[in-house]
Amino acid sequence: VLCTHSSLSSLFADLCMDPVEGKKFSYKKIIILPLSFFFGICLFLYLHEFKTPWLKEYTSTAHTEDSPAPAAHAEDSSAPPKSDQKLTILLWQWPFGQHFDFANCSKLYRTPDCHFTVDHSWSQKAQAVVVHHRDVCWDPKKLTQIPRLQSQRWIWFNLESPSHSPNLGAMNNVFNLTMSYRKDSDIFTPYGELQLLSEPQPLNIPPKTKLVAWVVSNWMESSHRVKYYRELKNHIKVDIYGRYHLPLPGDKLLSTLSQYKFYLAFENSQHEDYITEKLWRNALSSGTVPVVLGPSRENYERFLPPDSFIHIDDFASAKDLAHYLQELSEDPERYQSYFQWRRWLKPNANYNWAIDLCKACHFLQTTQSRYQVVPDLSQWFV
Repeated sequence: VLCTHSSLSSLFADLCMDPVEGKKFSYKKIIILPLSFFFGICLFLYLHEFKTPWLKEYTSTAHTEDSPAPAAHAEDSSAPPKSDQKLTILLWQWPFGQHFDFANCSKLYRTPDCHFTVDHSWSQKAQAVVVHHRDVCWDPKKLTQIPRLQSQRWIWFNLESPSHSPNLGAMNNVFNLTMSYRKDSDIFTPYGELQLLSEPQPLNIPPKTKLVAWVVSNWMESSHRVKYYRELKNHIKVDIYGRYHLPLPGDKLLSTLSQYKFYLAFENSQHEDYITEKLWRNALSSGTVPVVLGPSRENYERFLPPDSFIHIDDFASAKDLAHYLQELSEDPERYQSYFQWRRWLKPNANYNWAIDLCKACHFLQTTQSRYQVVPDLSQWFV
């Protein structure tokens, strides 16, 4: 950078202090024109270098509006497929029994489509088998009794936290690849991500008439998030929606939450990278400011700009957090500062089972990896 903020200020001050009258004006005009150009260049460099440091990190990782979604995290999405043969992936069971349509993966990635099936007769012909943890964890011995091809890749698939992933130890030495929300998985399948816009957009903040909302269906009195809420509600009003509270139809979710200034994106457990639809869909997609309870602030900042959310760990108590939210709600300029990142980035929470399988399809076609076995899932995942 050629100019610092102080040098820019001095230059601007010197120009303004020069008299612009009589014969001196013609001479000064000759000097001011190139200096003005120089000042403009310096101002641009200053803003680019110092005002948006966090943006640089996301320009190299976020995909753009005009490009396909990113590949599995370790590989370049433009890598050519290893073979022209159509790859077959067997989904061992529908996740949680939820049936869905398989996607046309070639529309998402620059690789050919895969043949997806749930027909177990393909178990000796498929190049890969995707096994959803929660659907096999209660009887894991059955997995070890299934005949498998020597070169077949078995993929352990899980989007639940370690707190809700029983019998991990029974999965040791069974799988070859991992697919989860953990960024260090072989195949990275997050609940959401940021999309880099092709050009800066004006801010469009939904009108706010209410203060704090929380949607929760799994209510456990002993959980950290419920205990924290009970302390918080003593100092600020919180509207709760969900199974045991105010009704909220799915088609009204985003429009309802968009009326609130803040949303409690409280995870059901605290684990590395476990950042779910509570943040990506409920908070960011509805256009509100998330107040997060989950992994550390540092962990959140691996996925989000630092000024896009409020972390409970930034405050000594729930009372202090409530006081901050109240103050922030009454200061429009400070509140809007939590939306500045949206000029360059757009949250994308439109992820589903079919897209996750496409990531596996892409990974298998573009990744040159030796055959391996995951020896200890619990040691890595917990």
